[in-house]
Amino acid sequence: MSAATEPHNSVATHCPFCALQCGLTLTLDEDDRPVVAARDFPTNKGGLCRKGWTAAQLLETPDRLTSPLLRDPEDGALKPCSWDAALDYTVAKLQSLRSAHGNDAISVFGGGALTNEKAYALGKFTRVALKSRYIDYNGRFCMAAGAAASQLAFGIDRGLPFPLEDIPKADIVLIAGANPAATMPPIMQYFTEQQSRGGRLIVADPRRTATADTADLHLQPVPGTDLALFNGLLHILIRDKLIDVDFIAQHTNDFALAQRTAQHFWPDRVERITGIPEATLEQTAQWLGAANSVIALSGRGIEQQTTGVDNDLGLINLVLALGMAGKPGCGYGCLTGQGNGQGGREHGQKADQLPGYRKLDDPAARQWIASIWNVQADALPPPGVSACEMFDLFGEQIHALLVFASNPAVSAPNAKRMRSQLAKLDLLVVCDAFLSDTAALADVVLPVTQWAEESGTTTNLEGRVLLRQPLRPPPEGVRSDLDVIAALASRLGCSAGFSSEPNIVFNELRRASAGGIADYSGISYARLKAEQGVFWPCPDEAPAGAPRLFADGFATEDRRANFFAVDFRDAAETPDQDYPLFLTTGRLLSQYQTGVQTRRIAELAEAEPQPLVEMHPQMAKTYGIADGDRVRVTTRHGAVVLHARLLQGIRLDTIFMPFHWGGQHSANQLTGTALDPKSKIPAFKLSVGRIEPWPHSEEVVADVATKIGKGL
Repeated sequence: MSAATEPHNSVATHCPFCALQCGLTLTLDEDDRPVVAARDFPTNKGGLCRKGWTAAQLLETPDRLTSPLLRDPEDGALKPCSWDAALDYTVAKLQSLRSAHGNDAISVFGGGALTNEKAYALGKFTRVALKSRYIDYNGRFCMAAGAAASQLAFGIDRGLPFPLEDIPKADIVLIAGANPAATMPPIMQYFTEQQSRGGRLIVADPRRTATADTADLHLQPVPGTDLALFNGLLHILIRDKLIDVDFIAQHTNDFALAQRTAQHFWPDRVERITGIPEATLEQTAQWLGAANSVIALSGRGIEQQTTGVDNDLGLINLVLALGMAGKPGCGYGCLTGQGNGQGGREHGQKADQLPGYRKLDDPAARQWIASIWNVQADALPPPGVSACEMFDLFGEQIHALLVFASNPAVSAPNAKRMRSQLAKLDLLVVCDAFLSDTAALADVVLPVTQWAEESGTTTNLEGRVLLRQPLRPPPEGVRSDLDVIAALASRLGCSAGFSSEPNIVFNELRRASAGGIADYSGISYARLKAEQGVFWPCPDEAPAGAPRLFADGFATEDRRANFFAVDFRDAAETPDQDYPLFLTTGRLLSQYQTGVQTRRIAELAEAEPQPLVEMHPQMAKTYGIADGDRVRVTTRHGAVVLHARLLQGIRLDTIFMPFHWGGQHSANQLTGTALDPKSKIPAFKLSVGRIEPWPHSEEVVADVATKIGKGL
């Protein structure tokens, strides 16, 4: 084991969960068990949420995978085998499928939980060892809309183009479609400080969430009408001459196009569309227009829609019209969700990208990366397609899938169809620490390391690159994802260029990213330890990298930000007589993603032991539903049976389901496959459905739910 991965009895590291990447200290107690302690790190300032405090328990779970599993062709069961047997079988199948169908018969799906080193190695492996165009990652489900909007408007995608410390400096913070009180609780201290300084917090969300409860003003739009809200606010700002004319003239393009669209969104029309009273719209616009500093933050609520990119662009139009970009205490930011959702999309996991956030169809970018990888530029495959489009090709053009750090059997939209697509593959290989829902369907399962068993970097929502350090080595029989990638590459004939040492991989990533938008070339493990993280772009040894972007202009060719004419249009699904309710999905405080990790932690499992559907008590009364009753929720895509939770803070026309459970309770059995045309993000936040009491016995409920899950 190298010095970079040598474990210690106590290490300063980072939480494995959300994109805040809170600093914490891991130690081994007298019984050699890992224990979490708080650490005064710049992002969380000693704070941790329940998930962070209990994260060490993941390292002690009794059902941890410690041996590769291979599906027995005779009885169909997954059975333990040696690493050589698992890898040899995998490579033999890959080579056979490539011979029969070509290189593009193989696909790869990564995850935002992978370190930067792993994300980089996975993109290189797909394009050099497999020679396939087909790779994407689960950030397509999460950050794709915000990333696309930022690139269009600013020429760069860094979740927050400013540090968290700027939030308390803002007179107004507008959070649209996010609930950080549940998804990243330690960040709430920044909003509390902002309000204590006299600032105002506005939250736009159809649900009165824990975050909305803290707001000075809660806007509760009809689901799917966010863009009408933003265009309406822009209309009032223009009408009342509350925009920054000088900033617009000197630093932006195409304001007239956005203005022309906004003129059609007068307040009483916006009230009819959104359900937000005209007086509230006027008050919101006046607060924004009178502020000296405004920060607007978007989340999945406005992004996981078929209009996700346009929604973000509408919010960015507000920020630009107010002249609130490129200055401390101002700007638009996207609240990244997954732990390394930012870094995971910068270095080659996305279908169209190369390291450093370069474009795969850019000849200069191809030439540069080819020189780092010691291949010919024309040997690199062309761009592939987005995740959902890739899944559609299973069984036709694509015959094998390798999954790293993801659980698409639960996280993909229309989960029943996703499982059917996976069944069409000739080979499914899953790398995971646990037998996830997807791993249970695989032909080969490879046990890999967890967050505290190896070193590696992540990039948090601010664009701050961080170093995770190992506390102790993994259990016997467990290898890292980098080991797996290197071993598969070697067996495929690419013995050079794939290291299993994180520090070596990171140094190659630094060279590959040099000169790119996400330039990490000036960052090293030593700097990350000494400086408590470094902001990218960092092309040299400048202290702290670039905490704030846009002070000297935007990252576009002409250094000006771009307005966009984004007109409101109906969602892919709207309520009707058969499906009268909006269904939206999201997270709960005590769970994370598909629950593979958090549901294995006793305290978190006890806090939210079962799936549920939230609805307003008045609406529930009209259906004859009481709190805790079993109900059936049905959409155009499927049905599930689960328990009702009645809450006053949700709209009467809306129900909410968390997506942390798989199987018969999977929320994504109810979501469709409609995509945003620009980013290809699925519309998780906007389906339509109906609800009804389900007063049957537990046995009948389980049987019916199972049949529903099988499409019977």
